[in-house]
Amino acid sequence: MSESEKKPLIIPKDWSDAASSVSCSSLQRPVALVCGPKDSGKSTFSRNLVKVLLLQRYKRVAYLDIDVGQPEFTLPGFLSLTVVDRSILDQDWSAPCLMTPERCFFYGDDSSKRDPKAYLQFVYTLFDYYQLNFCKSSENKTALPLVINTPGWVKGIGYHVLVDVLRYVSPSHVVKINIYDYNKNLPAGLFWLDGYHDEIPHLMEIQSAYRVSYKRSAAEKHDRRLMRDARIIAYFKQCIKGKEVDTNKELSYELASLVPYEVPISSLTISHLHCQIPSSELFYSLNASIVGLGISSEVFEDLPLCVGLGIVRGIDTERGILYVITPVAENVVEKVDLLWQGFIQLPTSLLEVKDYRSPYLSPYVLAST
Repeated sequence: MSESEKKPLIIPKDWSDAASSVSCSSLQRPVALVCGPKDSGKSTFSRNLVKVLLLQRYKRVAYLDIDVGQPEFTLPGFLSLTVVDRSILDQDWSAPCLMTPERCFFYGDDSSKRDPKAYLQFVYTLFDYYQLNFCKSSENKTALPLVINTPGWVKGIGYHVLVDVLRYVSPSHVVKINIYDYNKNLPAGLFWLDGYHDEIPHLMEIQSAYRVSYKRSAAEKHDRRLMRDARIIAYFKQCIKGKEVDTNKELSYELASLVPYEVPISSLTISHLHCQIPSSELFYSLNASIVGLGISSEVFEDLPLCVGLGIVRGIDTERGILYVITPVAENVVEKVDLLWQGFIQLPTSLLEVKDYRSPYLSPYVLAST
């Protein structure tokens, strides 16, 4: 848990004013992008903005989450477009709040550093999907406002990625959160504009609600990993039906007792994201890994649909079978023909259980020759 999230939040006046400015916009569907450095409060402000929009004006709000390290409604490594309604107001957002997105892509890492080009393609495609499906009102649907939450990597390549996103999206409102360490802030003003834009967005610069120390201990830096692990654990808890699971040890036992899906390797196109794996090491790399599950026949702008994550519990090379655990429904798993392996790791807490050998560390996986 980050330093700002350990304290009770009091919404500052400038935060309330910024949220109200978006909600009271004369536009039918404002597009608000929230940006700022790490630990400035972007996610917290975005959650509050969604709450204000739902309470004051709209029944539903679209949420474009492009922070692959700490997403709001999906898992680390994902970019997603999610539509939320007023039912979310009753949920505790301090705990992992997982929802089924309208569209999502598995990028496979917690930062855009490894492949900014692929990252931007996912962002652009998700925004195009929003424009096509939620941007215009009709007899059957109402145009939805859009909140965009961005990563906190705003220096170097991260800055240029953010500029590209801002120019493509052309938001009606930009909320730029500054921290007290001014050297880490984004440039003042409309820093992303090149002078050729017809419409000037409404820029609101607000101050972070907390003073955050950037001289953090190793333990505090490790909190980010714990938060990512908590989301992954919450996701795979969905595999357990009709039983309370309170500890990671219990979850490890329950996952081990599940009957996994048997997926023929011949039916899959397996891709390793951001790296190359020698063919002799292919199955070793997959064993005990988290993988993205995709369906090639369901595409938008040539990008296939990702339907969720799975754990490769074991591999039978003689039968050509992958054993996969996933909360994805069986009728959807039957359509899966794409498998992506990235750098999202299985939480070690699911592997390191005293007096218990994890089934994911199988010694019987043999690479084909």
